Amino acid sequence: MFTGIVQGHCPVVEVADDGGVRTLTVALGELADGLETGASVALNGTCVTATSVSEGNARFDLVRETTSLTNLGALRPGDRVNVERSFRIGDEVGGHILSGHVACAVQVSAVQTSEGHRLVSVAVDEPWSRYLTPKGFIALDGASLTVAELDRASGTATVSLIPETLARTGLGDVMVGDRLNLEVDSRTQAVVDTVREVLRDSAWVREALAAGTGP
Repeated sequence: MFTGIVQGHCPVVEVADDGGVRTLTVALGELADGLETGASVALNGTCVTATSVSEGNARFDLVRETTSLTNLGALRPGDRVNVERSFRIGDEVGGHILSGHVACAVQVSAVQTSEGHRLVSVAVDEPWSRYLTPKGFIALDGASLTVAELDRASGTATVSLIPETLARTGLGDVMVGDRLNLEVDSRTQAVVDTVREVLRDSAWVREALAAGTGP
């Protein structure tokens, strides 16, 4: 589990393909301290497993589902990724609870930059846009953010990035057309799905009673 507080913006040093599995080697530096093989790490918000750790570098295997669903499959040596180690019980949760299970990669549709401030808009299609709410949580490339604006008609969500976020993550460099990994808030998803099921069942009961076939 993760909190969406990015701890490092680290370079990819090697990309290789081996029998349908892509491997990434990332220079984690001090973030590799104490990291053991088999531990979970979030790369651009995607939970992956460390398969080897040596001298500040960690290697991760990416299966086809990961490379097709997220933006990790497009990484090349020299690119940088947002990194967060999994949190431990008792750690401060400064963002919101994340699983690292990316819903999809969304495209940046607009960027507005002013001094010390940046607005980034992304296009979020159904079914994932139903889990977004104004002032609600959203994670883009592993960074815990607040939805500043939500246009359901166009399926666009906008986040406001403060200088600290711009300095600690790669979101200060994104451009229109870039793809960012999206994870929706699991609590919002659970509530929305539960309400939808209740309303669907209620509609079925009403229709059945009107037809004389209900319970």
